[in-house]
Amino acid sequence: MEKIRIAIVGIGNCASSLIQGIEYYRDKNAQDAIGLMHWEIGGYKPSDMEVVAAFDIDRRKVGLDVAEAIFAPPNCTTVFCSHVPPTGVNVSMGRILDGVAEHMVDVDERYSFQPSARPEPSKAEVVKILQDSRAEILVNYLPVGSQEATEFYAECALDAGVGFVNCIPVFIASNPLWEDKFRLNKVPIIGDDIKSQLGATITHRALANQFQKRGVKIDRTYQINTGGNTDFLNMLDRRRLDSKKESKTEAVQSVVRERLAHENIHVGPSDYVPWQKDNKVCFIRMEGRLFGDVPMNIELRLSVEDSPNSAGVVIDAIRCCKLGLDRGLGGVLDSPSAFFMKHPPKQFVDDEAYEMTERFIANPS
Repeated sequence: MEKIRIAIVGIGNCASSLIQGIEYYRDKNAQDAIGLMHWEIGGYKPSDMEVVAAFDIDRRKVGLDVAEAIFAPPNCTTVFCSHVPPTGVNVSMGRILDGVAEHMVDVDERYSFQPSARPEPSKAEVVKILQDSRAEILVNYLPVGSQEATEFYAECALDAGVGFVNCIPVFIASNPLWEDKFRLNKVPIIGDDIKSQLGATITHRALANQFQKRGVKIDRTYQINTGGNTDFLNMLDRRRLDSKKESKTEAVQSVVRERLAHENIHVGPSDYVPWQKDNKVCFIRMEGRLFGDVPMNIELRLSVEDSPNSAGVVIDAIRCCKLGLDRGLGGVLDSPSAFFMKHPPKQFVDDEAYEMTERFIANPS
């Protein structure tokens, strides 16, 4: 089967886990492939994809083969596949725009971005790289808060005619103006903001759903997250957090029968703890009332390696985007977006989103 040709913006921890995973599952089969929601999607297995173009702005990555760049600082995620063969694709210099928060330049270079002095490409140059590489799908792994940079690469995807998987909480798929652009250009998009395989959001949603089904009134809840990767360091600039908080909060609100008042729900990143590296720790508390208005509460602590947790979903989102291309679909792919993303254009409870996505995968029409 032909490979799915992908381009990636941002060769950070999430890209590292995805690319490691493509190689890791190469010699596996459906019976021994742990950690996948789907072994095949439309006939495509995890190893049926290849990176044909990559963009980053860090001087320690630009110019390197992708297989080497994924292990360069400040990446700090778990290495579960250390032998990624050379791809023959070097990381191209990307556009910086608002992709680097100001406070990052004052942090030890082991943990922060170090922008390259190489010339930044024009939109025409990025589009040419995408076209010359025959990329089919562009995966957006830019830092949270990169509004201008994400819009730049979304425009590049449209001009190059490649599908777009928006893994971050900058609202493209869920913005009607952008959705119209992708639909009119007959380019598929899945977004926005990846919902990890078994992370804070899906766990919080599952608990909220059980409260609803079991007749327990939710009075208030919080979700507090800490981590030590560049994502958490980047989000110390609270100005970059508006869309992230909205995305994560709406993901929980959407499964609550009666929306909670603003003061009764808090969901979002809370602090950066360097020694945690790519480990993310989530604390969830939910307070409610049972039969007879009797109060109850539940507290939960979840610890996960953040980037593999993300890659376990992105590897499916890419393959669903490829199905959209194969079927000539344009605009938002609603079913995969609802299942894979925190802030899709249309929210559904997870069981329904799952069934919708299974039907999308099975139905070629």
